[in-house]
Amino acid sequence: MKDNRIDSYIARSEDFAKPVLNHLRKLVHKACPGVTETMKWSFPHFDYKGIMCAMASFKQHCAFGFWKASLMSDTRLLQMAKSEAAMGHLGKIKSLADLPSDKILIEYIREAARLNEEGVKVVRKPKVTVRKNLVIPPLFKKALAKGKQAQMTFDEFSYTNKKEYIDWITEAKTEATRDKRITTAIEWLEEGKVRNWKYAR
Repeated sequence: MKDNRIDSYIARSEDFAKPVLNHLRKLVHKACPGVTETMKWSFPHFDYKGIMCAMASFKQHCAFGFWKASLMSDTRLLQMAKSEAAMGHLGKIKSLADLPSDKILIEYIREAARLNEEGVKVVRKPKVTVRKNLVIPPLFKKALAKGKQAQMTFDEFSYTNKKEYIDWITEAKTEATRDKRITTAIEWLEEGKVRNWKYAR
């Protein structure tokens, strides 16, 4: 199924890119007749039982990539992407001559379609968030020590809630502003309020 938005995308592309994009589009449909075209993140995508591949054009090159390239049998796909420092997995495509042969491209597309048919998932590495130890400004620490309830509230807060108060105080441009924020912070903490309590629902 074709999408008119992709026709418009190709028409707006640089002249060198038009034959490249049209050729890639033609091969995707040839290799996977059941493919559906769509626009995601402002550039053409081809879906078949999920996202399969995508193409894009820039001022001086085109790009073409597979959603599950890391699972495909030809490891050169990923190596090329790294060596060329381009989006996609075929490097910087400046003309039809930069593309692999039609036979190879069709094999790639069919393999990508098969991975989607089989429901194979890419295992994403979980993001590891490294939390830095919070450094409480000495004056704020001293003010907390004087207010028992404020200290208890602060101690029971989550890392994020603590950080919001500390960042607010340390980002003050002047000593007067800093002191005023510390006083306000203690008042809010005495009342059990988070830094952005005004926006909490």
